[in-house]
Amino acid sequence: MKRFINLMIIIMSVSAAYGQSLELGNEYYNKGEYEKAAEIFDKLSRKKENGRLIHDNYLNSLIRLKQFDKAKDFLRQEIKTYPDVVVYEADLAYLIEVSGDLTGADIAYQELIDKASQKDSYVYQLQNFFYKTNKINLLIDMLLKSRLRSKSEDKHNIHLARAYLFAGKKDKMLEEVFSYGIKHRNSDYVERTIQDNIKEDKEIEMLERLLYTKIQDNPDEFYYNEILIWHFVQQKQFSRAFTQARALDRRLELGGRKVFELAGLAYTNGQFRDAARMYQYVMNEYPQGDFYPYARRWNIQCREQLVKNTFPIDETEILELISQYELLIKDLGLTPKTIDALRNMALLYAFYLDDQDRAVEVLEMAISKAGSNIKFKDQCKLDLGDIYILKEEPWESTLLYMQVEKSQKEDFLGETAKLKNAKLHYYTGEFDLSKDILNILKKATTREIANDAMQLSLLIQDNLGLDTTDAAISAYSAVDLLLFQNRNEEALLKLDSLFEIYKTHSLADEILWLRANTNYKLDRVDAAISDLNVLLENYKYDILADDALYKLAKIYDEKLNENTKAMALYRQILTDFPGSIFGAEARKRFRELRGDFVY
Repeated sequence: MKRFINLMIIIMSVSAAYGQSLELGNEYYNKGEYEKAAEIFDKLSRKKENGRLIHDNYLNSLIRLKQFDKAKDFLRQEIKTYPDVVVYEADLAYLIEVSGDLTGADIAYQELIDKASQKDSYVYQLQNFFYKTNKINLLIDMLLKSRLRSKSEDKHNIHLARAYLFAGKKDKMLEEVFSYGIKHRNSDYVERTIQDNIKEDKEIEMLERLLYTKIQDNPDEFYYNEILIWHFVQQKQFSRAFTQARALDRRLELGGRKVFELAGLAYTNGQFRDAARMYQYVMNEYPQGDFYPYARRWNIQCREQLVKNTFPIDETEILELISQYELLIKDLGLTPKTIDALRNMALLYAFYLDDQDRAVEVLEMAISKAGSNIKFKDQCKLDLGDIYILKEEPWESTLLYMQVEKSQKEDFLGETAKLKNAKLHYYTGEFDLSKDILNILKKATTREIANDAMQLSLLIQDNLGLDTTDAAISAYSAVDLLLFQNRNEEALLKLDSLFEIYKTHSLADEILWLRANTNYKLDRVDAAISDLNVLLENYKYDILADDALYKLAKIYDEKLNENTKAMALYRQILTDFPGSIFGAEARKRFRELRGDFVY
């Protein structure tokens, strides 16, 4: 027993001494004291089993000391001891290279690639080595040779895609990505790779050319059409996406489903003209189809959005929209597919024809006809609340909002009702009450609600208490209420006065922004441009700068048809505000004006 204990003590002492030596060697290496490190590693290397533990640091120490022969002897011993660790052979090839024998290194690398291509496990071992030594072309050669030997055209797709990306060969990267996507019917990987790596204009053009070529060469493979549609949606080029979706719809006999879904995306992104064309296509092609009633209603809504965003607003166009909604209900009946038309009519009466009584009457009819559709009824109640603000009956409004909040407390509508109540308190100067609600809504499940709550909360917080009377924010919120009530002329006079008083106040850029938009609504384009230029010149570091620049570009583009000026402003958004939410639309419109697209 005593002899056994003594033996264990000896073993533990040896292990401890070894551990201390290894630790000391690594410490010298990390400090750059390579001679001392190599001396310790040399002693440790005399036991073959230590090779793996000291391999990298010992080899690098010898290379730093230019002791190439000693390094070769060490590596050859490692290769003999561990014949399946092909990375050691790669280290030897690299050692031959750094020692100056480039011809010998080239031969060694080619032999290594030939050996690795015969066995997948070797291929996987060597990938990190080639990345670490920045030998991407050798990595590509190895993967292609392995593919050739396996007689599998799509072997190593993902690995080759990554290698081509590192080599800057994005066209070949995309070929591998598409090959993988086709084989595995995987769109997520393909879309994610495109989104992460294809960003510059030249790259986008290259991607589009490649996809069009794939579509032409593979007319029966619709995967490429799907990817192209997705790409155009990301670029907000809905007209081009429609061309592809329409072709798919006809060839696959989809009954308008694909086009209808795309129209919804276009509408959500504010591309109402493109959305209207798509809904019209569904109506024309499938008048007896399931999507027809919805497409007809949404088509009118698209036209409604175009009318409401073309200033000055034409009252006869509003009346025509109401007539179209009435005809829809007459032709198709009042059903769950058409009942939303009543809501749209009511809001047109209230906000654009100044006929709140008729609006209330239509909404109450909608509620009575909605049956068990509680959500629709509650949406109508929110609309009624808004209309009572127009009628200057805020108590009626807040009661309706509270009813919906209680009925839909776990739903988007409930959060919307809360936000409307917060805005009502803001309009009426009850800022503390508004802030209390907004603080809750900052954590809303819906990003849109949370963002709106955050913006209004910051507006109040940044401007409340800056003076003893809170006069500025009170006057500003009162103007906001006038604008909500479509009392634009009255609001404009107030804004003129406010800007003169508060030019140096934190609200100055907000006042200018409201005044610019109000002038634009009243078709006073020169005044709107002047306000936007003042905002950009004097408040270019404030949060509304990119909004103002984009608005200015849109005016020169759509209102004044000055393409050169509009292009310059769109380009400025991309350069001065690369993270702007208007970036994608600015890039798209810039390219359209430049003549890049052929529809």
